[in-house]
Amino acid sequence: METLYKVAFSFLNGLGSINARKVIAYTGGVDGFFRVKKQELLKVPGIGKHIIQKLDRDAALREAEAELKFINDNDIKVAFYLDENFPQRLLNCSDSPTTLYYKGEINFNASRILSVVGTRNATEYGKENCRKIIKALASHSEKTIIVSGLAYGIDICAHKAALKYKLPTVAVVGHGFHMMYPAQHRKYAEEIIHQGGLVSEFTSQSVIDPRHFVRRNRIIAGMADATLIVESAKKGGALITAEIANSYNRDVLAFPGRPGDVYSKGCNHLIKTNQAHLIESVADLEYILGWENDLSQKDAVQSKMFVELSPEEDFIVSLLRDEGKLGIDILSVKSNLPMSRVSSLLLKMEFEGLVRALPGKIYALTS
Repeated sequence: METLYKVAFSFLNGLGSINARKVIAYTGGVDGFFRVKKQELLKVPGIGKHIIQKLDRDAALREAEAELKFINDNDIKVAFYLDENFPQRLLNCSDSPTTLYYKGEINFNASRILSVVGTRNATEYGKENCRKIIKALASHSEKTIIVSGLAYGIDICAHKAALKYKLPTVAVVGHGFHMMYPAQHRKYAEEIIHQGGLVSEFTSQSVIDPRHFVRRNRIIAGMADATLIVESAKKGGALITAEIANSYNRDVLAFPGRPGDVYSKGCNHLIKTNQAHLIESVADLEYILGWENDLSQKDAVQSKMFVELSPEEDFIVSLLRDEGKLGIDILSVKSNLPMSRVSSLLLKMEFEGLVRALPGKIYALTS
């Protein structure tokens, strides 16, 4: 029954993900939201009569029942934002979906996740850079997950390179799993399911809509540590993804191109305006993201773990040791400490070399 409620949030017109979180918090859970009277919801900040009038919870539940049958028949999994299998990095993005649907076996909270996007009109220069960076990442670590959007050009190049070099890869699509767009990439989608997975916020009852492909860009940017723009014209979806990633305080990286090259103008502009780090190799990427020190500093950091910790610090360390990476908001909830207190503790432990800050207010142990 709880899964039905979670799926029903995909069919609540006019509510939106931000307000959905508000009403769930107010009513004490997804089941509480579907049971409370509409008038009670008016007490939730930001929920006005115009939203209440649009809410048809009974209709949403009916549509969710049909969707749940489709989910069960097609081996689709559901990740709700309160579930452990939901991408923790997305929790730090205010406009992230409440419900995700996915196929395959995806470690949404792996230690290294990189989004790779670019123009649909990729040149050989762009495709070669894409293949080289992913091949180099595979030789350094098998832990890195490559995320992209299964589109023509750089997106599919990134997926194919990840498949070739045995890196897990995730394709975020802009439609439900009742179809595949572009249809020519269906065979790659099947391979991706066995070496990562497919992700969507859209149900099987959704129709193809160009705006959905723009919306999915925020998932591509939000579920990764950083976004790499391999090649882009002056305008395009890749630049939208870069803008979103910057708004999430995630690192944006870009390959430079020759002045005058049409499909390098976007990357060159990002670099010139300090909206992206210039990279030329995997060494640049690992240096910027702090991935280069994962092994070399392990022994040095391990000795720091013997510093005397307060009970609060010890509890935070144990959480990070168990989970790998956690956002400051999740640490606050799990430790039952105010956000301000958790922030000061993390800062102190960061100075002591025990934890490191990652993009999006996410923290991890330094070893």
